[in-house]
Amino acid sequence: MSGDGDDAATAGTEPLDRVVVLNPESGDADHRDRVRELADSYGYTVLETQAEGEGLAFGRIAGAAGADLLLAAGGDGTLNEAVRGLDAADALEETTFGVVPTGTGNNFAQNVGVEDAPHAFEVAEHGERRRIDLGTGNDRIFLNSCIAGVTADASASASAEMKARFGMLAYVISGLRTAREFDGLPLGVEATGSESDRTWGGEAVAVLVGNARRFPDEGRTQADVEDGLLDVTIVEQVPTVELLEEAAIKRLFGDETDNVTRLLAAELDVTVRRDSPVSFSFDGEIRDYESLALRTRPKALELCVGDAYEPDPDAGSSR
Repeated sequence: MSGDGDDAATAGTEPLDRVVVLNPESGDADHRDRVRELADSYGYTVLETQAEGEGLAFGRIAGAAGADLLLAAGGDGTLNEAVRGLDAADALEETTFGVVPTGTGNNFAQNVGVEDAPHAFEVAEHGERRRIDLGTGNDRIFLNSCIAGVTADASASASAEMKARFGMLAYVISGLRTAREFDGLPLGVEATGSESDRTWGGEAVAVLVGNARRFPDEGRTQADVEDGLLDVTIVEQVPTVELLEEAAIKRLFGDETDNVTRLLAAELDVTVRRDSPVSFSFDGEIRDYESLALRTRPKALELCVGDAYEPDPDAGSSR
């Protein structure tokens, strides 16, 4: 199949049992030919995106055509669009999904044990399949995470060394260090459906809600994505000057701190306590809300996972 504009036109004329939705511009934009070669060798039809939103359209086409297997080659945004397309076609029960990591960070792929593009096709062919949860915010799906606060714009300024030391919280640190002023987000948060209900209110630097990912100060980032719960981290407003020294960072984000609230919730309701809405990033796609109802859809998606994936990341493999 041609990749020069014919994909959408021919999608309705070719069998779509096994489909790859390919974003050629994700990451370093150097993977197009390699993914097409792999797709051809494994017998996939390639639908190549050329504009925002086409991943969703192609996911819907594949789902409506009764595809057995849909792989998405791109970053988190491409994966998100493809799954939303399957959902729009009411095909989540019938179609298995897989990730081909060709984005920049590829955190979701890491969390589900997929190393690179060749490994992704091997996993789809011979690997295990698990049913995982989906997260939703005001009914908008997210696979990996939904975040708000300084993290949304800080990824570019967080160094590789800082990311290695502090994981996702490196974005919080970097955002606070580079922002001239950050007044914080005045929020009210109500969490229900876990061991105990929790409420929180105040000025937040960031709210980090993970479905497949969690936000530790160090260690494994994979969350339990089969437990029907969201992994929530709320970072409270602190003076930027406190983050100039590593010792202060360790105190702020260590195990014993008054500035970070961590909890699990099946339902999380976030209310913005100001006149203007807050920007939330759903797998990298920004939407503005004055309130957000975050929920889980347990075991909604069948996913191809690699050997490194742990159904219970805290207890080890429970296969």
